[in-house]
Amino acid sequence: MTQAQLADRLGEYQSFVARLESGQRRVDVVELIELGSILGFDPVVAIGHIAGNK
Repeated sequence: MTQAQLADRLGEYQSFVARLESGQRRVDVVELIELGSILGFDPVVAIGHIAGNK
Protein backbone atom coordinates (compact mmCIF):
# COMPACT_ATOMS: atom_id res chain seq x y z
CA MET A 1 0.00 0.00 0.00
CA THR A 2 1.35 3.41 -0.91
CA GLN A 3 1.42 6.41 1.38
CA ALA A 4 -1.24 8.04 -0.79
CA GLN A 5 -3.51 4.99 -0.54
CA LEU A 6 -3.11 4.79 3.24
CA ALA A 7 -3.70 8.52 3.59
CA ASP A 8 -6.89 8.20 1.56
CA ARG A 9 -8.16 5.41 3.82
CA LEU A 10 -7.29 7.48 6.89
CA GLY A 11 -8.89 10.61 5.48
CA GLU A 12 -5.57 12.44 5.69
CA TYR A 13 -2.98 13.91 3.35
CA GLN A 14 -0.03 11.86 2.06
CA SER A 15 2.31 14.15 3.99
CA PHE A 16 0.63 13.01 7.23
CA VAL A 17 1.60 9.40 6.49
CA ALA A 18 5.11 10.47 5.50
CA ARG A 19 5.53 12.23 8.87
CA LEU A 20 4.36 9.07 10.68
CA GLU A 21 6.80 6.89 8.75
CA SER A 22 9.74 9.22 9.33
CA GLY A 23 9.06 9.56 13.05
CA GLN A 24 8.34 13.29 12.80
CA ARG A 25 4.90 12.63 14.28
CA ARG A 26 3.82 10.15 16.91
CA VAL A 27 0.77 7.93 16.54
CA ASP A 28 -1.92 8.34 19.16
CA VAL A 29 -3.97 5.39 20.45
CA VAL A 30 -6.99 6.06 18.26
CA GLU A 31 -4.78 6.31 15.17
CA LEU A 32 -2.97 3.09 16.13
CA ILE A 33 -6.28 1.24 16.30
CA GLU A 34 -7.34 2.65 12.93
CA LEU A 35 -3.97 1.79 11.38
CA GLY A 36 -4.28 -1.74 12.71
CA SER A 37 -7.69 -2.10 11.14
CA ILE A 38 -6.52 -0.79 7.77
CA LEU A 39 -3.15 -2.58 7.68
CA GLY A 40 -4.30 -5.83 9.27
CA PHE A 41 -2.43 -5.97 12.57
CA ASP A 42 -3.53 -6.19 16.19
CA PRO A 43 -2.46 -3.05 18.08
CA VAL A 44 -2.42 -4.94 21.40
CA VAL A 45 0.07 -7.46 20.00
CA ALA A 46 2.17 -4.64 18.52
CA ILE A 47 2.34 -2.85 21.87
CA GLY A 48 3.24 -6.14 23.55
CA HIS A 49 6.19 -6.53 21.20
CA ILE A 50 7.34 -2.99 21.92
CA ALA A 51 7.06 -3.62 25.66
CA GLY A 52 9.05 -6.85 25.35
CA ASN A 53 6.10 -9.16 25.98
CA LYS A 54 6.59 -11.26 22.88
